[in-house]
Amino acid sequence: MFLIRNKGDSKAGLSPEEHQQFLKDCEIYIETLKKNGNLLAAQPLKREGVMITGTPGMFREGPYTEITEQIVGSYRILASDLHEAIALAKGNPEFSYSLTAKIEIRPVKIKEETTEFVYPR
Repeated sequence: MFLIRNKGDSKAGLSPEEHQQFLKDCEIYIETLKKNGNLLAAQPLKREGVMITGTPGMFREGPYTEITEQIVGSYRILASDLHEAIALAKGNPEFSYSLTAKIEIRPVKIKEETTEFVYPR
């Protein structure tokens, strides 16, 4: 799983033409991942949302935008190992359009070893 992290306003300085080129570059990246059999899903996240914190009976709901770094999208990919996943992530256009972009690469747990529970896909 790639979790795309960036500052919420990281692309505010792009011109409309640059923003359209960024979107086109993302489409090309996604199509390449699909063509090579590496992509399961890819979704950007909308800007609105809520962050819930606390414990039962003491929850706090606030805008997630209180934090400067946000998860702005995710990709579910297929890779043979972590090294291949890293190489695939380095091709993400987010890095070409923002100096604050980060991609967190995490293996997805498919099954609980101790209980044999298989997570839905």
